[in-house]
Amino acid sequence: MNRIALLFAGQGAQYVGMGKNLAEGSALARAIAEEAGSVLGYDLARICFAGPESELVKTEHAQPGIYLVSWMAFEVLRQSMPELRFEATAGLSLGEYAALAAAGSLTFPDGLRLVRRRGLFMQEACLEAEGGMAAILGMDEPQVHAVCAETGAQVANLNCPGQIVISGRVSAVRAACDLAKARGAKRAVQLQVAGAFHSDLMASARSKLAGELAKHKISEPSVPVVSNVTARPHGMPTETMKLLVDQVTSPVRWEKSMWRLVDDGFTHFVELGPGTVLSGFLKRIAPGVKAFHVEDMASLESTINSLRS
Repeated sequence: MNRIALLFAGQGAQYVGMGKNLAEGSALARAIAEEAGSVLGYDLARICFAGPESELVKTEHAQPGIYLVSWMAFEVLRQSMPELRFEATAGLSLGEYAALAAAGSLTFPDGLRLVRRRGLFMQEACLEAEGGMAAILGMDEPQVHAVCAETGAQVANLNCPGQIVISGRVSAVRAACDLAKARGAKRAVQLQVAGAFHSDLMASARSKLAGELAKHKISEPSVPVVSNVTARPHGMPTETMKLLVDQVTSPVRWEKSMWRLVDDGFTHFVELGPGTVLSGFLKRIAPGVKAFHVEDMASLESTINSLRS
């Protein structure tokens, strides 16, 4: 029997026009977009649908924007395929909030408010220190940890075999890239990001987020939600709050999270939100599983047809 898990996109997946086709093709998606504007007090959907890109890429807009489009995709999929039964969720970094909302731990409006504030806090932390990130390709985890230990960089994302992202002060990331290449990395690519996400340079965002989370109700999830921090399912609400705080400065253990689901018998994965980055990771982690995605009406139809067949 097929077991289905839902995956939710993370920051970096955003693009101008994301969600527009869903809103044009679904009254439910349009209603969700309008609700987001009411919750936040500004037209987030307009920035997602029409840009400009200079506004969309700001962390304070990109994070709630991706959350919004991911939720639109989730709700339209559920409406279009009422027989859908998913048994677990996971999300990359900010995507974990949508994963928790899909499992009933957060309401959509509360999740939206939280990721908006999270984005603002992280943007503020970026301004406090000159940080950066880089993707190291073709090295294993122990090798990258050794490079980081010698340069002062930190491991930020363990995405899939052969792709690990590092984070930290710009000087440390540059030194780590040079050392990685000298030790045989295929590539070391500095990323165009606002700062050093998932590193100690996000400490101020971590403390602010803890205060914000305390204002919102978090419930126990109805299905397992795999944590970025531990690569294990969330437990009680108090644990979820702690994990979401820890997530800001901790590595995203995505490869281990996916192996947790595969080892638990999950065979079909549906990526919700802009892009297919997570599906790409999954193909490198566990090539034998089935990966689908929903980000517009065409991918919605394709995914439903594949799941029903």
